[in-house]
Amino acid sequence: MSACIENNLNPNIVNSAALVGRILLALIFITSGFGKIREFDGIAGYIASKGLPLPQLATIIAIAIELGGGLLLAIGFKARWAALALAIFTIAAGFLFHDFWNAVAASKLAQSINFWKNVSISGGMLMAFALARAATAWTSRDGDSDSAEARSVAMVSIDKSTATRI
Repeated sequence: MSACIENNLNPNIVNSAALVGRILLALIFITSGFGKIREFDGIAGYIASKGLPLPQLATIIAIAIELGGGLLLAIGFKARWAALALAIFTIAAGFLFHDFWNAVAASKLAQSINFWKNVSISGGMLMAFALARAATAWTSRDGDSDSAEARSVAMVSIDKSTATRI
């Protein structure tokens, strides 16, 4: 029995919620990626100040992950893998740049909030990773169709074991 039917949810509502959810999750990465382009030198300097090697290359990688992953997630193309990459990136950024346990008293609270924000966003990305294949507009559950019928079947066929693992 499907999660949609068990919850009495219309598959169109589920598909719409998945789309809006992906876009909302992606917006922080898309805007941050563009911000890193605008402030490239400052971001590279901040990365260097954390003692990380090759700060310009690290900035380019961060831009590629945030913009590329954010856009892929938003449009639903390879959304599962984009979400996983963004989850890993966000956790790493939390530990590298929001290490509140090492922060001075004046910035400890702000760094703590940003660290836990990153942890929470990573949780959302892992949920998107787990469910994106069923909620994407680009492929069916088997990854071989782009039809509206396949999208509906993919959403409705999220099985009971998937729903109970969440």
